[in-house]
Amino acid sequence: MENTEKTEEKNIKKRRGMTIPNMLTLFRIILIPLMIIIYYVMGDSPYLFNVVSNGTLYCLSWKWVIIAIIFFVAGFTDFFDGMIARKYNLITTFGKFADPLADKMLVFSSMTLLVVTVADGLPYGPLVPVWCFVIMLIREFMVSGIRMLAASRGEVIAAGWLGKWKTFITMVAIWVLFFYQTAPFVLYAGQVLMYISCLLTLLSGAEYLWNSRKIVFESI
Repeated sequence: MENTEKTEEKNIKKRRGMTIPNMLTLFRIILIPLMIIIYYVMGDSPYLFNVVSNGTLYCLSWKWVIIAIIFFVAGFTDFFDGMIARKYNLITTFGKFADPLADKMLVFSSMTLLVVTVADGLPYGPLVPVWCFVIMLIREFMVSGIRMLAASRGEVIAAGWLGKWKTFITMVAIWVLFFYQTAPFVLYAGQVLMYISCLLTLLSGAEYLWNSRKIVFESI
């Protein structure tokens, strides 16, 4: 009887090794290099539309359309895999590791494309300022380090609402900036959202550090 139960447990673990949520996570990871390849291979791609009105250029290249679609699909799989995993109790060790990793890969890969892109014919510089990118990157390193430290002590520090809003607004800002060519106000809106995201990054990082102060500063 005991051997039967152990065999069943092993079979369950095997079935959970490649669940639908895990497959969606892997699919999201595969989409990330595809997005980067599209960016460089298509280069100055043809325009979906290209119109000049009252001296203002309104356009959108196919390159950014395809990248935006890939980003949207990847973001949708992030929502979908988490929902399936929670609803059907398919949370696995691999999923706990790969899902947040895939999220960070998607966000920072997309932001890198925007950092190296300068608004065509407009004096705004990179679509995402380097300093903003660096602040977000440092925050992620800090939070990851705190989580590892907490995990080594058997503790879990829950993510706050500021962090969740930061993630949501960052995703929206990236999506809007993919369409920066369409009109000046789209570029303005995307950059304002990115600055708000950067502010939330600082606030959520400070909140996370404060909530974990007993762990981080116990030896000082």
